[in-house]
Amino acid sequence: MQIMQDLAKNKKWITYGIFFIVIPAVTALGIFVFKDRKYAFITLVITVLSCIPLMMTFEKRVNNTRKLIIIAVMTALSVVGRFLFALVPGFKPVTAIVVLTAVFFGGEAGFLTGALSAVLSNFMFGQGPWTPFQMLAWGMIGLLAGLLSKRLRKSRILLAVYGIFAGVAFSMIMDIWTVVWYDNSFQPALYIAALISSLPYTLMYAVSNVVFLLAMIGPIGKKLERIRTKYGLQ
Repeated sequence: MQIMQDLAKNKKWITYGIFFIVIPAVTALGIFVFKDRKYAFITLVITVLSCIPLMMTFEKRVNNTRKLIIIAVMTALSVVGRFLFALVPGFKPVTAIVVLTAVFFGGEAGFLTGALSAVLSNFMFGQGPWTPFQMLAWGMIGLLAGLLSKRLRKSRILLAVYGIFAGVAFSMIMDIWTVVWYDNSFQPALYIAALISSLPYTLMYAVSNVVFLLAMIGPIGKKLERIRTKYGLQ
C-alpha cells in the first residue's frame, strides 16, 4: 500500500514538473534559442510531453480507451468550433471546451485537449512559431481548470469568473510571442504596450468564454458528468 501511495505521489510531481517546468522551458527554448527556426520540432515535443502525464494516470485498460475517446471527441469539437467562428475575431468556443474537459475529466485531459486543439486547428489556420505558445496557453488554462474542477462544477459564477481569467491569461501568454516576434527579444515596455493595444481582443475573448461556458455547462456538462460517473473516469 505504501509503495502504491509513493508511486502516486511521484506521478503527481512528475506531472506538475512536465506541465509547469518542462513544457514552458521547451517553448522558451524554441523561441529564444532557436529563434523560431525549429517551431515544428518544438510543437511535436510539446505534443508528446502533453501526452505523458495523461498516460501515467491510466490504470485500467477499458478506462484508458474511454478517456482517450472523450479527449478525442472534445478536441474535435474544439477544432470544429474554431473553424465555425473563424470569421468572428476573438469569439471562439475553444477555451470553453478545454475548460469543460478539464472540469469533468481532470487537468491532464484539459491540458492535452488544449494543446491538441491548437496544433490540429492550425493545420487550417496556419502553423508557425505562435503554435507552441497557443498550445501552452490553452493547455495551462485546461490544467488550472482541472485543479479547480470541484469548485467550478458547483458554481456557475466561479465558472464565469474563470472564463474571464482564461481570456486575459491567453492574451497575456500570446503577447509574449508578439513582443519576441516584433523585437527578437523580450522588452517589458513593449509587452505592456502589446497588452494595452490588445485590450479589445482580450475583452472579446473573455466575454466569449463566459458566453460559451454558461451555454455549454448545462447540456454538455450534464452529459460529461453522466459519462464521468458511469465509467468512473477522473
